[in-house]
Amino acid sequence: MNVRLKPEKYLKYLYLPNLFTTKRTKEILSVNPTIEPQRADAKDVVVSVYDYNADTLEEKKLTAVGDCFRYKSSGRTTWINIDGLRKAEVEAVCTHFDIHPLVIEDILSINQRPKLDEADNSIFCLLNMLYYNEEKNAVEQEQISIILAKEVVISFQEDAHRDVFTPLRDKLKMANSKIRQRTADFLCYVLLDMIVDNYFLVMEKLGDRIEEVEDEIARGNNPRSLAHITHLRKELIILKRNFSPVREVVNGFLRSESELLEDRHTKYYKDVYDHIVQAIDLMENYRDIMVSMQDLHINNVNLKMNEVMKVMAIVTCLLAPATVIGGVFGMNFDENVNFFHQRWGFYAAVSMMLIIPVAMLWMFRKRGWF
Repeated sequence: MNVRLKPEKYLKYLYLPNLFTTKRTKEILSVNPTIEPQRADAKDVVVSVYDYNADTLEEKKLTAVGDCFRYKSSGRTTWINIDGLRKAEVEAVCTHFDIHPLVIEDILSINQRPKLDEADNSIFCLLNMLYYNEEKNAVEQEQISIILAKEVVISFQEDAHRDVFTPLRDKLKMANSKIRQRTADFLCYVLLDMIVDNYFLVMEKLGDRIEEVEDEIARGNNPRSLAHITHLRKELIILKRNFSPVREVVNGFLRSESELLEDRHTKYYKDVYDHIVQAIDLMENYRDIMVSMQDLHINNVNLKMNEVMKVMAIVTCLLAPATVIGGVFGMNFDENVNFFHQRWGFYAAVSMMLIIPVAMLWMFRKRGWF
């Protein structure tokens, strides 16, 4: 069978930038361009409303975004959660609740960096919810925008089928829960806290994967180990891009002097700040582990190569005497060489070819060279 090699297929990787053209790398290293966002409108939009106080709770699923407008001044704390983003509907909600137009652009942005913006009548924060896809062994992110206004918290999510707020919904249904006794800024804290706490669940899954790769390297030299290490380091890049800015977001709440934030809730935001700092420290530890694992893998490869080279060097040394003796006896002259034509000459030469390598092997062993 004739196999035609295509060197151009492999030579392109000698150019370093071509190593960063994989789909996953492009996705991780992509940044939000300073142009008009080109987000496609969601097919489905789900609007959930929780309007509550200490005594009552009204929970509704709305079919139209405009149905939530009446909760602007309900006299109770209201959480409006919108799953699925459509430009027209986002603009309608923000206009009705007197949200700055620049916030609309941030909500509709793609791959936006976590941030906090404060206006006279609202506080806007944007960050990512993280999930771990066990089938792909990859970290997935979903952008969420949270607006804190007077007695209202509005959250915009991209995916209508998953989030991390199920425990919050369960607590809201409990009449004696602390959330029902507090104001809107406490609800905003709970949303942030659940997002940050979910980061630890993602890191736990990623940590389990790191341990598996570490055991794989310790057991032996797997050719795919380096690929696994590279994949995990890319996932840690996602964590770093999300964790560090969130610390500044939470710190912005702590430094804010807005009337929307009550002093008695400052300690709760400090708790979220402590959690995100712990998450950053753990992520940095994971990065150090990955660097050590990569060094260990490279050292194992070099060690194996050294073992191979040592065996080849020993074999070469053992064959050297036979090569020299054979070369001498293969010369085209016989003058002044007494044993060239003796019956025992051949046996003497073969014996020397065997005895000298055995002596060399004993000497190598005695010196501890192998």
